[in-house]
Amino acid sequence: MVEDKTIVDFDDIVAAVNRLKGVANKTPVMTSRNLSELCGVQVYLKCENFQRVGAFKFRGAYNCIAKRLSNNPELQQKGIVAISSGNHSQGVALAAKLLGVPVTIYLPKDAPPSKIEATAGYGANLEFFDREKDDRDELAARLIEQGVTLIHGYDDPDIIAGQGTAALELMHEIPDLDLIMTPLGGGGLLSGSMIAARAYNPKIKVYGVEPELANDWDLSIKAGKRMSIPAPQTIADGVSLCTPGKLPFEILKDQMDGVILISEAEILEALSYVIERMKIIIEPSSALVVAALMKGKVPLAGISKAGLIISGGNIDPKLLSELYS
Repeated sequence: MVEDKTIVDFDDIVAAVNRLKGVANKTPVMTSRNLSELCGVQVYLKCENFQRVGAFKFRGAYNCIAKRLSNNPELQQKGIVAISSGNHSQGVALAAKLLGVPVTIYLPKDAPPSKIEATAGYGANLEFFDREKDDRDELAARLIEQGVTLIHGYDDPDIIAGQGTAALELMHEIPDLDLIMTPLGGGGLLSGSMIAARAYNPKIKVYGVEPELANDWDLSIKAGKRMSIPAPQTIADGVSLCTPGKLPFEILKDQMDGVILISEAEILEALSYVIERMKIIIEPSSALVVAALMKGKVPLAGISKAGLIISGGNIDPKLLSELYS
């Protein structure tokens, strides 16, 4: 649930860094000479696939729950709820376990089995919904009406601040980046990343990348208001949403430099490239940002150093085996 505070600033991200200290992993920044040559700029990958639960989502989840708990100790008895296709659910489940808070996670029935199993493995109680029939916002509203504390995947200032800590770490290491990109689902990662990056370089270019089959952000930015699409059928399940987040849209709509669309074939090509050439396992959502550069879809005038947030590595083992069958 979004609090009364509707603005996220750099100080919020610094506060999140302090909450996450000694809890979240400081993930590596990796490079590839071949990838940089292919893209025509020096490319730096901030590898959140090496984060706890295998995705950046742990950062926001822990920051949000820890702050809620400090303001409301009763949560350790009442518990919390989250709605997610996978990575947010795992982040919330682990954060809740570490903080001693009971948690129920609502997942889509068609979530990858590996993500369902991992979420259950962190001790969460699981419930399921149908992405084709059940609207997430309506489900969230019903839960809130019942008096539960909902940890939203992206529409929350504390989630956004936590996600921004990944970009802040990247900027500490490579402070002269000219460009930063993230996958674009609800918008929490890109919102936090933009705030963190522009504290270092107010002129840094900021792009979000989404699948052509899940183009709600592209449509929304062009329309100047949040637009919804039918449940998308994209291989990039981590960004398979129908509507941009309300708070992220307000933060990004007039500040980001653009939305880049990637085809399913381009996602798979970039995914295979990173796995085969860089020897790291990423999930399809992470491949979006790599594909955007590989396919020449990013305006590179004046750009020499590009930072890409690799959002996670929780690829469905079945999909991974199919890539090489």
